[in-house]
Amino acid sequence: MAETDTNTIWLTQDAFDKLTEELEHLTGEGRAEISARIAQARDEGDLKENGGYHAAREEQGKQEARIAQLQDMLRRAEVGEPPAAGDTAVPGTKVTIAFFGDRDDTDTFLLGSREVMGLDDAADDINVYSPQSPLGAAVTDHKVGDTVSYETPNGKIIEVEILSVEAFEG
Repeated sequence: MAETDTNTIWLTQDAFDKLTEELEHLTGEGRAEISARIAQARDEGDLKENGGYHAAREEQGKQEARIAQLQDMLRRAEVGEPPAAGDTAVPGTKVTIAFFGDRDDTDTFLLGSREVMGLDDAADDINVYSPQSPLGAAVTDHKVGDTVSYETPNGKIIEVEILSVEAFEG
């Protein structure tokens, strides 16, 4: 149940429930709260010099962008269990790599995203790489023992070997 293409987003049931709850709050209470703050600030007078009004309008724009993002994610969601342990790097797995030429220089990361996996900000003990990132795209669908390369934003080519792939236990 991996992200088989860019149109499908794999979600755990927990992540789907959290995102749905957030969307319901933002489209219900959240919109009412921000509208009330805008109205209150508008009543304070001159809108050109009303910092509270402009701040509330900016927050409203951010909130509407988040609503659109959540609606898009939930529309494209495929809900399921995290991938079982295997030897192929797919979204939802924990991947350990070694940088070419130095097997002691390793990195272990979650292939996916914090939001999609239902991780909160406190769960920052593991790096997370999106399957669309250069490293994530390079390792996705490759097996333990494979050597892959990716290009960094500054144009440098880096080779890594996939040492292990495990089911992620969030």
